[in-house]
Amino acid sequence: MGVRLQELTYAAKDPAGLARFWAGVLGFEVVGDAVLAPADERAFRLRFVPSDLPKLGPNQMHFDVTSTSLDDQQAKVDRALELGGRHLDIGQLPDEQHVVLADPEDNEFCVIEPTNNFLADTAVIGALSSDGSPVVGYFWSKALDWPLVWDQDDETAIQAPYGGTKIAWGGWPDSPKVGVNRLQLVLRADGDRQAEVDRLIALGASLGEGDTLTDPDGNEFVVLAG
Repeated sequence: MGVRLQELTYAAKDPAGLARFWAGVLGFEVVGDAVLAPADERAFRLRFVPSDLPKLGPNQMHFDVTSTSLDDQQAKVDRALELGGRHLDIGQLPDEQHVVLADPEDNEFCVIEPTNNFLADTAVIGALSSDGSPVVGYFWSKALDWPLVWDQDDETAIQAPYGGTKIAWGGWPDSPKVGVNRLQLVLRADGDRQAEVDRLIALGASLGEGDTLTDPDGNEFVVLAG
């Protein structure tokens, strides 16, 4: 029967506060206790969960927020700064057109220029951009039954058949994974959960602690019963 992407959990010291920040930046609706839902029902939710996970380095995954014009890009940047975000220097070049920011808990994200063709016709979260090998891109394509929309120079990306946010991996990680990921995908089984877990393991996943699994690059994710 397969699995579907239900939500992304986001570890936070102040889940409600971080949810308010991202609701303001993305225009999502707060629908529960630190849960955000997009207006587009095809998209997945964001759930901010209480956590004391230390931030040991750049997150494995970050949001690429899209814009419809240069004015819209600047408005999104200004809104993020007003809500408690900050500019972030990760070594980007002066002529790069995207803007790198950090949210109030220092999680990285980018506001992308409107001329970016890769994220055209996606969503306000144009991509979940990740560090990751091509192996993990192939794994997630098969796991979610989403087609590969990019596979070149060790970079991969997948997107649901109905469109929306892409999940992209930039190639083999520059440094080894350290600690538990603060952003994690949550899947829901459409059929028997154990059968789906077994299928994912056959594709290259591994069992983690408790109900957690890890993909071929060691990134944690969860499969819920249908």
